[in-house]
Amino acid sequence: MSAQGRPKRESAPSAGSEAAKRRARGGHTRALLALAALIAILGSSLACAASSLDPALQAGIRALDCANVSASDVRDVLAKAPAPRIVLLQGSVPLVTMEPFARFLIAMGYPGERLRNPRDGEFSYSSFADSAALAGALAFDYEQSGMAPMLIGHSQGGMLAIKVLYEFAGAFNDALRVVDPATGERLARTTIVDPHSGHPRPVVGLHVAYAAALATGWLPRLMLGQWNMLSRLRRIPDTADDFTGFILPHDPIAGNLAGDTPYQAIDRAHVRSVVLPGSYHHLTLPRAAHLAADQQMRAWIDAWRPGKVSPPPDGDTSNLVQATDIWYSVKRHWCLQAQGLLSAPTS
Repeated sequence: MSAQGRPKRESAPSAGSEAAKRRARGGHTRALLALAALIAILGSSLACAASSLDPALQAGIRALDCANVSASDVRDVLAKAPAPRIVLLQGSVPLVTMEPFARFLIAMGYPGERLRNPRDGEFSYSSFADSAALAGALAFDYEQSGMAPMLIGHSQGGMLAIKVLYEFAGAFNDALRVVDPATGERLARTTIVDPHSGHPRPVVGLHVAYAAALATGWLPRLMLGQWNMLSRLRRIPDTADDFTGFILPHDPIAGNLAGDTPYQAIDRAHVRSVVLPGSYHHLTLPRAAHLAADQQMRAWIDAWRPGKVSPPPDGDTSNLVQATDIWYSVKRHWCLQAQGLLSAPTS
């Protein structure tokens, strides 16, 4: 009988292929068990962290009016509570960093360790960073702390802050890997355990509590070839609860000598545009530490509320507008999230 006429024999699976299947099944099972353990650990740790706060402190946090946080509220209550991560993104000129603005926030009462980059200990982050990696690192921090981060960017740093919002919105990637912020290592997973619900969720879809952009314009995007941000630079997705764009009129560096376009929400985000005084200078906008060093100026900043009209005290008022506005938003969201921790799941 010819070879063509012989009946076909099914080849038996090799021992190697069976072993590979068993290893794959085992790896899948281990991943599920690890995820379940992570859910249990993070859920209980967040509840424990909230319940471990002094009862008097818990009562003080609950009693706060987050729209009217005073200097004493910061000093006596919020300074003793957990705080969200704030990422301060500098512009493209490396000599102009966000460290002076970090010094301002610290002097006003914000904890310095929640401003430092976990990887290098610096207060100012490079604006040439990978937006997907930064989003993954913020997801890691949220998973651990239970507090949505804040982003404040100057010039190109404002562009990167907005780009991270689009990363969370899924504009560039269907999935984002979690990143360990201390090492920069991209982890294998694209999900985190939401510390408030106790359930897994993808990194895409997360949000920041507050974001701000200082003097961020189109001209540098053209010059640096950042084409995918040109149509997005003034349109803010819902991945920021609050966003404020600070526009410096007739700014040759931002490229708005002929005028500028206000920021707008794509859908439901709360978006504001604030026009800065024409006497301010693009390169010096982060310099605000001097404001907190003046006791009268500091008291005026702490007492400021949106819509409140009162002249500032005499002294150096350079960069007062953005510093005051940002500090109000920072302490408001700090307060709201501290209160949110107290309602974390207990199991």
